[in-house]
Amino acid sequence: MAIRSTVYKAELQVADMDRGHYSTHALILARHPSETEERLMVRLLAFALNAEEGLAFGRGLSTDDEPDLWVRDLTGVIRLWIEVGLPDEKWIRKACGRAERVLVVAYGGSKADIWWGQNAGALGRQHNLAVLRIDAEAGAELAGLAERSMQLSCNIQDGEVWIGSGERGVSCSPAWLKAPSRS
Repeated sequence: MAIRSTVYKAELQVADMDRGHYSTHALILARHPSETEERLMVRLLAFALNAEEGLAFGRGLSTDDEPDLWVRDLTGVIRLWIEVGLPDEKWIRKACGRAERVLVVAYGGSKADIWWGQNAGALGRQHNLAVLRIDAEAGAELAGLAERSMQLSCNIQDGEVWIGSGERGVSCSPAWLKAPSRS
């Protein structure tokens, strides 16, 4: 018998002063059996950093043709494609061909640095790609916030992020490995 995904529910309040976006989101996240709580929470952080109307989670790790998060318009055009982790360079190039904008949210400390070192040349040529790095300490601390039912607040100002629940919180400063293009 196959192991089923674990369902997490989150009420996420986002106050993004950098983008002027303020909203509350009722989210249901499925954690694939092979997914860590750290990856689950980095996906949630990616949602908070890009929160907008229409942003939705993909079907998950077992689906090859969907991202972790995306925004599609009413005609089906993919406006934003978000991958979390250290995806294959060929997969990212394919995503860049399918979507208006692509964002990779890399995490994992030195593994993320090695991944970027190996892929920066090929991915650097993708005009619609941005790569954001979450440091290892923040990723590990985010995993500590994971609960099956969560009420979280996320404040974003001047590139600094605080996400937490009650007295427990995580501060991080995501760093651009490849900033979004201004076009």
